[in-house]
Amino acid sequence: MSQSSSPFGSFRLFTIETGHFRMDGGAMFGVVPKTLWSRYFDCDEKNRIRMTSRSLLVQSEASGRVYLIDSGTGHKFDKKFSKIYDLDFSKYSLARSLSEQGFTYSDVTDVIFTHLHFDHCGGAVSLDGENRPVMTFPNARHWVHKKQWENALSPNIRERASYLPENIGTLSESGMIREIDDDHVYEPGFKIRVVHGHSSGQQLPIISDGNRELIFAADLLPSTAHLPQAWVMAFDVRPLQTFEEKMEVFSGCIENETLIYLEHDPNNEIITLSEDPARPLISWSGTLDDL
Repeated sequence: MSQSSSPFGSFRLFTIETGHFRMDGGAMFGVVPKTLWSRYFDCDEKNRIRMTSRSLLVQSEASGRVYLIDSGTGHKFDKKFSKIYDLDFSKYSLARSLSEQGFTYSDVTDVIFTHLHFDHCGGAVSLDGENRPVMTFPNARHWVHKKQWENALSPNIRERASYLPENIGTLSESGMIREIDDDHVYEPGFKIRVVHGHSSGQQLPIISDGNRELIFAADLLPSTAHLPQAWVMAFDVRPLQTFEEKMEVFSGCIENETLIYLEHDPNNEIITLSEDPARPLISWSGTLDDL
């Protein structure tokens, strides 16, 4: 999909496409049989499905701050890792997409991590000329929920492989991490909702234009194929809690016609929902350009 942008109340929103990758289809859909999920995603010979890494840049007219929500996988991985996940930056990359939207790394004042799995925070750590990990955004505060930060520093056995030392160690040593609580507000019109089913302390940023809200769904809703209540990832540490959180969030989104911004869906950028929150229907699909 092409990059888009739109004014949104006192903010301006910019799509930042950071690249594509592939994940095992079975892992992405948990107990859902391949005969069902393959109706929505084609897989390659290794059973991997193509996902996107779509960040969101939020420029505030009121505060002058420039927020980047998640940063994609980044480029610092070796050939083996890149091959496993089929990392693809041929069309999009974090730096190129920021540049196309008129921004540089130095312009970003705040990086908001929904959580710290490598496909969400990896772009915030780069390699310098001597192959040493360094912070990508030199002027930014980096925000993470305190439970997620604790989880990343002492990961459980299920999530350990997603918290890469080159990411978490560099973030920890940088002194640029800011921990937040459930009720954190970045500024008027910019708040969060915290969910714990996928990973402890996953924050979902919510932006308001004064009449309507847009929620960054992160891994609560990786794609439109995950809309049914029981269609959750095998990666979720508390799948039963994810069921409940999806119902609660979707109910509010249906009632308030909330815009849902999708991070990993290669075919849908923003949707709205209708009908039953346990199995909602897509009432609209579009991009920031369509708002």
